[in-house]
Amino acid sequence: MLWLYNLGIQFYGIIVKIFSIFNPKAQFFIKGRLNIFEKIQNQLPSGRQRIWFHFASLGEFEQGRPLLEKVKSNYPLKEIIVTFFSPSGYEVQKNYALAAGVFYLPLDTRKNARAFIKAINPELAIFTKYEYWYHYFKTLHDLQIPLFIISGIFRPEQVFFKWYGSFNRKILKFVTYFFVQNEESIQLLKNIRIDQASLSGDTRFDRVAENASSPKENPLVKEFCGDAPVFIAGSTWPADERLLAKLAQDHPDWKFIIAPHEIDGAHIDQIRSSFLGAVTYTSNPSRHSDARVLIIDNIGLLSSLYQYGNIAYIGGGFGVGIHNTLEAAAFGIPIIFGPKYDKFQEAKDLIAIGAAISISSSAELKDAFSIFSKPALLSTSKTSAIPSATPIMGANNDAGAAAKKYVLSKTGSSAQIIHHIKRYLSDSHLR
Repeated sequence: MLWLYNLGIQFYGIIVKIFSIFNPKAQFFIKGRLNIFEKIQNQLPSGRQRIWFHFASLGEFEQGRPLLEKVKSNYPLKEIIVTFFSPSGYEVQKNYALAAGVFYLPLDTRKNARAFIKAINPELAIFTKYEYWYHYFKTLHDLQIPLFIISGIFRPEQVFFKWYGSFNRKILKFVTYFFVQNEESIQLLKNIRIDQASLSGDTRFDRVAENASSPKENPLVKEFCGDAPVFIAGSTWPADERLLAKLAQDHPDWKFIIAPHEIDGAHIDQIRSSFLGAVTYTSNPSRHSDARVLIIDNIGLLSSLYQYGNIAYIGGGFGVGIHNTLEAAAFGIPIIFGPKYDKFQEAKDLIAIGAAISISSSAELKDAFSIFSKPALLSTSKTSAIPSATPIMGANNDAGAAAKKYVLSKTGSSAQIIHHIKRYLSDSHLR
């Protein structure tokens, strides 16, 4: 099977090169890996041991960031190396202040894995949730460098647990320890004779709770919202936007903020044509105080924008799966998303406590909006858990309060993980 895996990696590299001719993401993918080992050699002094954090993309970075920051706080003199597989992570965080180096991860070949690990010289490695690379994992194992998976989650239908998944199971057995999100994952790992795992939850809860406790103000968005109730749609795709356009048309008393997952010019133009009178963030929405729809046409803002919302819609549920629901939940607002959420435990939990509704059609979106937009007691601020005494039309505060309470009840994962991994770190740089 290893030969087939190696062939697949090579084929993937060829396909990306072909796509890079016309696809900007693929161009970043290729250009970012050019002369990667020379870049590392020029940037990192030799001889130092470092802590390596790898993230598939930006979402995983935000998920693992609380642990990274705790490690850096406890070991301030240790150098942190951050790698990304996807351009959407690297291009946003390539200047991340706490890292001694931020790099694209070279494709998983035996030669690349050995050269990369030698170049960064990690004391231990931490991968967040996804990405199981045979050669990187085996090289770490062969060199006796501890490897941890944090916020891991497994499902019975994954190849690791199939009769034909022996090669994939071998990859898992190179891991030193798994910190997983639910008991099902622990049991699935036990079924394939992997016992080095514990229930630690999801480090995203730590991150979103921290973000909601001290959100970045955005004067332009705040001015756009004014005193109107606000519906925020995050990480949307065209299938989501088609439904939302009708909702916005039917509710002229609401302001709508649309933050699409893809912000290329063609997609932004498509959204503007669907939402008549929409303005873009980069056009300075304060100049359009009478506009009802604001399109966020840059990245990095969404996680703090939920502070201005009364209801959130999370995109992706009509595609491969919904995006991050917890960023909105942490601000105490009810959530709506599409039908494909089964891979996300937090989405199931939010539905169970009445803080979220899954929809499959325009009619169901209308009904969900009606439920969550009934008059209710709102917080004195959207980040406060203490209700005011003034009824305000705009959102169902019971649902929002349940969402926030759920997030706060799940924090603490990062502290649990660092307590475990500190035994693998030399304390020469311990504060």
